[in-house]
Amino acid sequence: MVTDAILSALGTVLTFQHIQYLMIGVLTGLVVGVLPGLGGIVGMSLLLPFVYGMEPTLALAMLIGILPVLSTSDTFASILMGIPGSSASQATILDGFPLAKKGQAARALSAAFSASFIGGLFGALVLTVCVLIARPLILSFGAAELFMLTMFGLSMVGALSGSSLAKGVAACAAGLALGAVGAAPATGEYRMEFGSLYLMNGVPLVIVGLALFAIPEIGDLLRRNSSIAQEGSAIGAGWSQGLKDTWMYRWLTLRLAALGAMLGMIPGLGGSVVDWIAYGHVVQTSRDKSQFGKGDIRGVIAVESTTASKDGGGLVPTLLFGIPGSGSMAIFLAGMILIGLQPGPSMVSTNLDVTYTIVWSLAIANVLGTALCILLAPAIAKVTVVRYPLVAPFMILVITFAAFQPNRSLYDLVALVVLGVVGMMLRRFGWPRPAFLIGFVLATQAERYLYQALQFSGWNAFQRPIVLIIGAIILLSVGFSMYSQKKSGSKIEVEGKSAATLTQPMWPQIAFTLGIMALFVFTFMETINLSQLGRIFPVSIAVVGMATAAMVLWPQIRGNRSSGAVFDAESKEVSDQLGPMTPLKYIGWLVGFVATIALVGYFLAVVLFFVAFLRIVARSGWVQTLLLTLMGAIILLILTSALNLILPEGLLQNHFYDRLPWPLVS
Repeated sequence: MVTDAILSALGTVLTFQHIQYLMIGVLTGLVVGVLPGLGGIVGMSLLLPFVYGMEPTLALAMLIGILPVLSTSDTFASILMGIPGSSASQATILDGFPLAKKGQAARALSAAFSASFIGGLFGALVLTVCVLIARPLILSFGAAELFMLTMFGLSMVGALSGSSLAKGVAACAAGLALGAVGAAPATGEYRMEFGSLYLMNGVPLVIVGLALFAIPEIGDLLRRNSSIAQEGSAIGAGWSQGLKDTWMYRWLTLRLAALGAMLGMIPGLGGSVVDWIAYGHVVQTSRDKSQFGKGDIRGVIAVESTTASKDGGGLVPTLLFGIPGSGSMAIFLAGMILIGLQPGPSMVSTNLDVTYTIVWSLAIANVLGTALCILLAPAIAKVTVVRYPLVAPFMILVITFAAFQPNRSLYDLVALVVLGVVGMMLRRFGWPRPAFLIGFVLATQAERYLYQALQFSGWNAFQRPIVLIIGAIILLSVGFSMYSQKKSGSKIEVEGKSAATLTQPMWPQIAFTLGIMALFVFTFMETINLSQLGRIFPVSIAVVGMATAAMVLWPQIRGNRSSGAVFDAESKEVSDQLGPMTPLKYIGWLVGFVATIALVGYFLAVVLFFVAFLRIVARSGWVQTLLLTLMGAIILLILTSALNLILPEGLLQNHFYDRLPWPLVS
């Protein structure tokens, strides 16, 4: 049966159509990875609206294609620009950027690509082996065991979410509370929908992912108001030397690839943590530590092989248990659900051929992604000298276009802006956004497993041996995390380093924490009077959220600036070093864009937005403005026509629908 599934999957992935959709994912991942500040969550979110109604294997090919190339292409920004291409490439900067400044960028890129290639293939191998080994165990899991595994994933997120454990748990709880909006899985009772038809089905995952990650990062890059790389940045020579370096340190590459696969299998342990663990490991185990941080090629190889292999490892809990190992895995999990595939035991029984299709697709995408990165490296290096204000309109176009597709409602764009502001505040005050997102994704799944366990076996379901073992592991993992952080004093910074100063006011972060607290109070009040199965999940979330939010609020009120709960990246010193695009102005541009869409429709709004943004913010000349606007319009028309998608309409279309040509009306 297994052999037949492997051969059947191989035959599927070698078809022209499958390779075609795999390439779409690879190219999307390449573009997203090259542009700093985005990453796997954004890339997955951009493709998620397009999988509706697609054949499952083709949709999976498109989504899987993103994963390996992201781990490779985000290296460009880290090495050439000295800024993280994504959260998983932060540690690459430490030695990659110094190598580039020494004129050894080609060597660094070559070593990174080859190490990433080996790591990606190793991750696919790990996934293959784990499917075979874990199959008997998975088939014995019931709803109670799956619920506890979901809780394990959530506990890991909380335990590994920065300098404040309370913030991590509270962020997870906030995501769970937002995921509880709409109809309860068990009873169908509506919760926290404000009587709005839009919210009865809950907030779309696509919007949450884009709002929490893409919107804040674009705003941050806009504030720099400069090119994202130094003028005259070049790759240089040394491609063969990078390959020799990887071969010289081949055992280091394989060891770190194994470490990455193992870490990837731990639910909630994302790339932003894995790369630092890998870098710390290679430094600790090396005899000569003198060049680390100054341009040691071992630092590049270790990080890139680890981050590439983590995707294969991350697919293990995602596919087999329905637990996303990272934010991008959370989006992938949502994509599987959208196309009708339920992660869990079925992936190693009735859908075993689909599982091996994913394995083969991951391996092939890794080969294609590495080849493309090497081929396009010279051209990509030239793009890095373009000022980001010229790039930002294109990113906002794609993001808003993708956000509109789930419900085809203008409220999608309103929700994008509102949650985007929340994402900016989470980032500013050090609340871990990956924890929030994973909580949101797991909300429905956790509640469904809880309902099924209680319906079939009652509370006795949680007395089973495996359930108790997983519960003990959860307690031990949380306890160990708290103990190790307290003993070592070292913290994992998930939203950057705090810029808090003695003169910085505390009231902004206090106000935001009170807002989070209000969310939990509202959740409790809105659900306490529902039926038992309808209220047990959101009420429990609200209680945990209020307790952990209070633990965050207390040191903030006391003004204890040494506490991990105190964090504000918007200090006056930092603001003075940035450009004129303040957060309020950025939000104003987004609000104005959505308001223009409501008046004249999406196509005309895009044209007007491009012209205004490029003239006012980017300070472009009329020729450059018109050329870039034309390019944006062409991209939009290609997306709309090729994928047969609908554009948002405004009052203009409502009044003159029959008189307006395409693309003014869809």
